[in-house]
Amino acid sequence: MNTYSEALQYLYDRLPVFHHIGGAAYKPGLDNTIKLLNAFDNPQQKFKCIHIAGTNGKGSVSNMLSAVFQSAGYKTGLYTSPHLVDFGERIRVDGQMIAQNYVIEFVKKHQSVFDEIQPSFFEATMAMAFCYFADKQVDIAIIETGLGGRLDSTNIVIPLLSVITNISFDHVAFLGDTLEKIAFEKAGIIKTGIPVIVGEWLPETKPVFEKTASEKNAPIYFAEETFDKYYIENQKFVIESSIGKIVSDLSGKYQLRNLSTVLKSLEVFRANYSNDFTIDNKKILHGLENVCTLTGLQGRWQTLQSKPKVITDTGHNEAGIAFVCEQLQQQNFETLRIVIGFANDKDISKILKLLPANAKYYFTQANVQRAMEADKLAEKALSVGLNGAYHNSVKESVKAAINEAAPEDLIFIGGSNFVVGEAIPLFEQ
Repeated sequence: MNTYSEALQYLYDRLPVFHHIGGAAYKPGLDNTIKLLNAFDNPQQKFKCIHIAGTNGKGSVSNMLSAVFQSAGYKTGLYTSPHLVDFGERIRVDGQMIAQNYVIEFVKKHQSVFDEIQPSFFEATMAMAFCYFADKQVDIAIIETGLGGRLDSTNIVIPLLSVITNISFDHVAFLGDTLEKIAFEKAGIIKTGIPVIVGEWLPETKPVFEKTASEKNAPIYFAEETFDKYYIENQKFVIESSIGKIVSDLSGKYQLRNLSTVLKSLEVFRANYSNDFTIDNKKILHGLENVCTLTGLQGRWQTLQSKPKVITDTGHNEAGIAFVCEQLQQQNFETLRIVIGFANDKDISKILKLLPANAKYYFTQANVQRAMEADKLAEKALSVGLNGAYHNSVKESVKAAINEAAPEDLIFIGGSNFVVGEAIPLFEQ
């Protein structure tokens, strides 16, 4: 095993990976994680961290926090999933992807451990991330859960702060079929005596968070949307906030909620850890203005080209698609063209009903095992009044949409991380 692609292929081939095959890869519980991290001398105990769970928004919140800590001069680890284009997106230090040589050597060195413990792909990747952060001696790491919280393999960490972005229906087969059950799983990241911030709450979920926090004697804070004024200026999102004017490079309107979560998290963090970390308002504003530049974040209401304008977004569950549709309604265009594909383990009946009926659709499928077949998607979409063609690859669908589009049309690409991940490189050539 001498190349990066061989190391990744080993991880994909030998270890089940939820990103590609879905539920068969899901291994709830911390037994494997504990064995694995013990074998690596518990690297998670060698750095400070913030732990983030939630149905939607946890990736954006993680990247925003990372950007702020980077701006404040702290060496910052960032662990997120899934990746869109390159595996290295999952593990970053100060915005730089994990070195390919590190991945090669890590896999080569620890094959016997993997063979013995048989971890999931996510468990192995997480162990690699924690070892990398420890080796790099990061000042702080922002750790995003993979799935859920209580039984997620990242729940081995003892953070300085726990953050739960929001709760909505996703992965119900694993996390529960009610908001209360899903909230209970996410609330599993709340640790004894550690402050927890809840970004968004519902009448069904707030009591769950309060009960868990009370049992753990953990101070709990609920972020509120406190922005009286927000607007677009020079194609950037501008928010008037208590710390000053935030000019965010994350342009989706749904980022307002994520910003509320981030600002509350930083308020609580600064109140509790001012002896160890100094983060002034100027650094916060700079970090939030340069999230994508500092961390490499992609796929959040990202403009890929103009004339015709092409936008992509990773929203893929009911709540995420609802926000995408709200955002699309606010755009100006002659014809709306939507390139869309989904994973085959999702119940998309409610999602399809949210999508605009007046758009021209290009139903597609990503090149992964979990992708719903494009013809089946087109058939389901037709039953709710959505019309269009289908293509068996993202590249074909994108090409068809662009070829048929007028300069003033809008093309939206989304529905699944896989679709977005295959689309982005098409516009980088």
